[in-house]
Amino acid sequence: MFTDFVRDHAFTIAWFGLMAFVWFGWGQEDPPPAWRPWLGAGSVMGLLLAGLFGYGVFARWGEGSALEGRYPWFGLVVGLEVLLAGVGCLFLNRRGKGRWMAWWVALVVALHFVPLAFFLDDLSLAGLGIIEAAGLAALVPRVGGEADSSRLVGPWMGITLLVFAGVSALLFVVRTGTPW
Repeated sequence: MFTDFVRDHAFTIAWFGLMAFVWFGWGQEDPPPAWRPWLGAGSVMGLLLAGLFGYGVFARWGEGSALEGRYPWFGLVVGLEVLLAGVGCLFLNRRGKGRWMAWWVALVVALHFVPLAFFLDDLSLAGLGIIEAAGLAALVPRVGGEADSSRLVGPWMGITLLVFAGVSALLFVVRTGTPW
């Protein structure tokens, strides 16, 4: 992450760690048995980042944010994205294609990083979203059959978020000298 706002940087690391935990968990819906320990390890690493840098957010709460003055617009965009994900899942479920819900939610999340990059003044987030969306497009033919899309989508999203958060955490510590 390449933002001038230390609190935003810590928050993004913590949030991505938490979301890696969530995606690795969703990937546990129907994984190959050999993947389970790796998914669990990814979840633990995500929670560790969330806790460590969550404290960092708390410790730096009084510092500035790129979102100052833009919170209502940010909230509106996120609200519309949540609505889009929910309506898409409802549509998929009613069409008997509920196994594609994880893929749809992941696509909305990946594309969410493009406007987020502008809100947080950090284009690396747009790069992450583009990488995730490209990976999701590549997963479409592999998801085929009757397996839930979460089998591949959960690990893909978890890995990309965990790697981004991990690299970002290293940059944060180099920049500030501490995780908080």
